[in-house]
Amino acid sequence: MKRLIINADDLGADEARNAGIFEAIREGMVTSVSLLANGPAFKDAIRGISSLGEKKVSIGIHLNLSEGMPLVSGLRRLTGRDGYFLGKARAHELLSGRPDSDLEREIQQEFDAQVRVFKEAGLPISHLDGHQHVHVFPAAVPATVSLARMHRIPWMRAPEEPDPDPGEGSAGIHLLREGRIFSGLGKAARPLLSEAGIRTTDNFRGLYLKDRVCLSSLVECMKALPQGLTELMVHPGRILPTSPSNPFSQFSTVYREKELEALLDKGFRKALAERRVELVPFPELDR
Repeated sequence: MKRLIINADDLGADEARNAGIFEAIREGMVTSVSLLANGPAFKDAIRGISSLGEKKVSIGIHLNLSEGMPLVSGLRRLTGRDGYFLGKARAHELLSGRPDSDLEREIQQEFDAQVRVFKEAGLPISHLDGHQHVHVFPAAVPATVSLARMHRIPWMRAPEEPDPDPGEGSAGIHLLREGRIFSGLGKAARPLLSEAGIRTTDNFRGLYLKDRVCLSSLVECMKALPQGLTELMVHPGRILPTSPSNPFSQFSTVYREKELEALLDKGFRKALAERRVELVPFPELDR
């Protein structure tokens, strides 16, 4: 049996991104979302979730330590002088080693604050992952596992993915290098998550599709989809009508609409049907 969770990351980044994600949800082509607690369009996302009615979709928390403004004030290790997170490259460098007590405390404080925002909004948390995969970096894993256990979050992303088949098109040297780093971190995290009783999907896809999602790449992905439960990470959205105004919107490029168009294409639906792939949210578990 092949079951596929299509998870849209970065809900809450901006209203245009939200609009595209909810469009895909209503069309049945996104079954799960990961919401940024510190996203500038968090409240807009909550309104969108409320409008879904009985539409079945998983709501997960997209833990963030790399972009935007943290929810906790006075952080010193995780932020720059301007009070914002350090950005992708510097945050990854900081989180790549073992944490000292100060860094560990700041990570835990910020994670707790982000979960608290979800709780205050009345949102159940079906799964956990990280913006730019910060949740599986060595300095953050202990806090991530602790958070999931404390709040009984049953599922966590392990972004472990095999290298793409050469027949799927070139992912580019930078993307291959980055994907292998994230995949290695995901592989290293799996046994820790299993030991803590946290579930992961059997398979994960999406690292090597960054800015490359189109109908042909989705069809090729479905052709090679393994048996079991797979999470496919996507980043659909609409383009902002004005210039980007926050760190998250820097990613709101034409690629977001290309991803959305590919997900909604009848050809993708046909590929799913031909290979008997069932679209599902994260399965509910006894907590």
